[in-house]
Amino acid sequence: MSKATPTNAHSTAPHVADRHEVIRVQGARENNLKDVNVEIPKRRLTVFTGVSGSGKSSLVFGTIAAESQRMINETYSAFVQGFMPTLSRPEVDVLEGLTTAIIVDQERMGANPRSTVGTATDANAMLRILFSRLGQPHIGSPNAYSFNVPSVKASGAITVERGAGRTKTEKATFNRLGGMCPRCEGMGSVNDIDLTQLYDDSKSLNEGAITIPGYSMEGWYGRIFRGSGYFDPDKPIRRYTKKELHDLLHREPTKIKVDGINLTYSGLIPQIQKSFLSKDVDALQPHIRAFVERAVTFTTCPECDGTRLSREARSSKIRGKSIADVCAMQISDLAAWIRDLDEPSVAPLLTGLQHLFDSFEEIGLGYLSLDRPAGTLSGGEAQRTKMIRHLGSSLTDVTYVFDEPTIGLHPHDIQRMNNLLLRLRDKGNTVLVVEHKPETIAIGDHVVDLGPGAGTAGGEVVFQGTVDGLRASGTLTGQHLDDRAALKPSVRKPTGVLPVRGADTHNLRDVDVDIPLGVLVVVTGVAGSGKSSLIHGSVSGRDGVVSVDQTAIRGSRRSNPATYTGLLDPIRKAFAKANGVKPALFSPNSEGACPTCNGAGVIYTDLGMMAGVATTCEECEGRRFQASVLEYHLGGRDISEVLAMSVTEAEKFFGAGEARTPAAHAILDRLADVGLGYLTLGQPLTTLSGGERQRLKLATHMAEKGGVYVLDEPTTGLHLADVEQLLGLLDRLVDSGKSVIVIEHHQAVMAHADWLIDLGPGAGHDGGRIVFEGTPADLVAARTTLTGEHLAAYVGA
Repeated sequence: MSKATPTNAHSTAPHVADRHEVIRVQGARENNLKDVNVEIPKRRLTVFTGVSGSGKSSLVFGTIAAESQRMINETYSAFVQGFMPTLSRPEVDVLEGLTTAIIVDQERMGANPRSTVGTATDANAMLRILFSRLGQPHIGSPNAYSFNVPSVKASGAITVERGAGRTKTEKATFNRLGGMCPRCEGMGSVNDIDLTQLYDDSKSLNEGAITIPGYSMEGWYGRIFRGSGYFDPDKPIRRYTKKELHDLLHREPTKIKVDGINLTYSGLIPQIQKSFLSKDVDALQPHIRAFVERAVTFTTCPECDGTRLSREARSSKIRGKSIADVCAMQISDLAAWIRDLDEPSVAPLLTGLQHLFDSFEEIGLGYLSLDRPAGTLSGGEAQRTKMIRHLGSSLTDVTYVFDEPTIGLHPHDIQRMNNLLLRLRDKGNTVLVVEHKPETIAIGDHVVDLGPGAGTAGGEVVFQGTVDGLRASGTLTGQHLDDRAALKPSVRKPTGVLPVRGADTHNLRDVDVDIPLGVLVVVTGVAGSGKSSLIHGSVSGRDGVVSVDQTAIRGSRRSNPATYTGLLDPIRKAFAKANGVKPALFSPNSEGACPTCNGAGVIYTDLGMMAGVATTCEECEGRRFQASVLEYHLGGRDISEVLAMSVTEAEKFFGAGEARTPAAHAILDRLADVGLGYLTLGQPLTTLSGGERQRLKLATHMAEKGGVYVLDEPTTGLHLADVEQLLGLLDRLVDSGKSVIVIEHHQAVMAHADWLIDLGPGAGHDGGRIVFEGTPADLVAARTTLTGEHLAAYVGA
């Protein structure tokens, strides 16, 4: 019997599993995408380009990453899904070849004032274990070194059950040592409240004595204060007895009954501490933040000296350093300190800490300290901090999604970021990057360019292929990819100076500088060199200075450009005047709202652990207003048609004819000036890209009265083609008599400056000094700093 010869016919054929080499997207319609079809190669670096608002984030984050996360969530049981955020399926026909997506975006790292760089990266958790093992004197478990754990003492009787029905009562005491400073409760600062800002003591409650935002006597608080019975609401506060004043200001939460309803009464100060002061001040709404800054004085806690830690936690030391000392060190120095510790009993812990701190240095954040509040990190710093946990990961075949990872990076640091992206790719991962910087676009294996314009004029794939193909494609990105700004042939002369003396915020070393006025000043230097510390610490708070920083715009899906900029107010008044009715009728959040959907335009149905469903309201057909309100017209348009207009269209509409409204036209002019002419007035803020939000904020601040404008990286999220428009806007501001100070890394903005102030030479304690002052031409000629070298290369000098 002959033996069958093994055939190798199948060995040369590709395995069926190897056919899934691309992520295939068909018919993507999320936000402004217009049936987008695209194939993205796996295990490659793909860069998504296009003007701000062209649909890059809608495709990458809103479609690919969102569906990947939704499908992973669906692998959990319904019980577990009930505790997770519900994600709806993106508007797309086909999504194939998805892998697990890890999203590293620009979202700030939480506004919780208890969150620091150390707590956000788990470095504090490891250091607490280290000190609980090696710290002398030994004070207790890791909790004894945590500023979020209070010390607890209790004593009393406990009942011990012994066998069949026998019980014995014993006295017991319980002690748990926490690391929280008892004076400031682990916040690092104590506050003092100015009572004159809380109420007007010449008035009674019914006369509106309380001046805290939201504490109207017509609302919920009025009902509680009037019905509490602790004081007479018709008596002026200055005539209150000691007890009445204590109840008004300091009474701890107490259960009361008002009109048969169980409510909780709390004094004004406990209420303010709970609702305002337990949150990051920068995250509060503008009018509440203004109240807090007016009424509350924050000072460093005298008990713990701002370390947040108790005396016991600070007394336990390793080689002469407490956990507070270690957290205050610059991370690059801390890495060296950990390297010198040779303790075999905690070797795995030291290895983990060493790797973590080396990752900080590798990613260019070695200048930070672990006690830095997470809310104070810029968008770029927050994104790079989130990257740290992925650098040493052994995972492969994962999709990493980055949103402009070069934000906040000096040209000197961009190469380092590019190397990290390539390293993630070379480990066998798919890397998707939304980016505008030509240095990062150039390293892409594959490029997807969206456009041709922004908003409704975008949402299409205008090119996909190689970087060389993009250059030759003729798209807006391709045309501007090799743009290089030239140095200005002449610079403006300053009209005066803004003196800064002895600036020592953060890492600044008693800096003295005269900032020229009446010109365009650009402050530059590597990340962490002290730019923001100098400008925001010594310039922003002065009279007449308008500061546009990087804090995120917060708004619900009911907020839109018209409400955020205050544009809706003059529009409502114009409609009311033209029709002889109340302005409140023309607000979808007030009397004119459709009663069925409450002015949202859609009806949301909660389906528990399944994604909620949003359906267009049948009553108002998504217009958000009652039918009777839509019968009132201005210039032949109803209010819903006006909110559906683009800024450019509305600018013409309110600029002439029957609808002429100068107040509205002025706001629309500013929106067009910053390049937002394509946005519709009623578009929800939640759908705007990062660059659009930054420019919307800039347009709002341009209305403020002030002679000096401070802009913090205004090129964030801007396409190469839009930078030119931004420079034109900055020129117009200067030519109108304003002084403009820009903190910026973009070489085109540096080249366009009248005066440059360069900080450095390095980051953290290697920076904090002024290494150059002068014109861009002088900096290029000198080439004595990192900025000078890169600017010279950029302008081809």
